[in-house]
Amino acid sequence: MKKIIVICLLFVGYATSCADKEVKEGEIKLVTAEEMQSILELEDVQLVDVRTPEEHETIHIVGSENIDFMSPTFVEDIEKLDKSKPVIIYCRSGNRSAKCAKQMKEAGFELIYDLEGGISKWEHSEKLEISTKS
Repeated sequence: MKKIIVICLLFVGYATSCADKEVKEGEIKLVTAEEMQSILELEDVQLVDVRTPEEHETIHIVGSENIDFMSPTFVEDIEKLDKSKPVIIYCRSGNRSAKCAKQMKEAGFELIYDLEGGISKWEHSEKLEISTKS
C-alpha cells in the first residue's frame, strides 16, 4: 500500500511540475537566453526587436524584425504580425518588451515569449548569434 501512495505522490508531483512549464494561450512567458535559443531552434516563431531602428542597426539578434515600441505606428505595425503564431520579443534590458508584451496580449496574440534581460543578456550568453554594425 505504501508503494502505491509513493507512486501516486510522484505522479502528482511530476504532473504539476510539467504543467507549470507549459505556456497557455494568451500567456506571456519570460524566457532566458538559453530557452529562447531552444525555442528558435524548435518552433516557427516571429522574432521581434522592439527597440529603435538605430539600436537595431547597431546590434540585433539575427533574423529579428524591428518594430519600434516607441513609434506612433506601433499598434498598426504589430497588427501585421500573425497573432496565432508564437512571437518572441526583446529590447535592450526587458522594460520595453514587458510593456509591449502586455499590449500584444491585449491585441489577441496567442503565445508571447519575452526575453528576460533583453539583448544585454543575449549578448553575454553562450548561444550568441547577433549582427553588429561594422
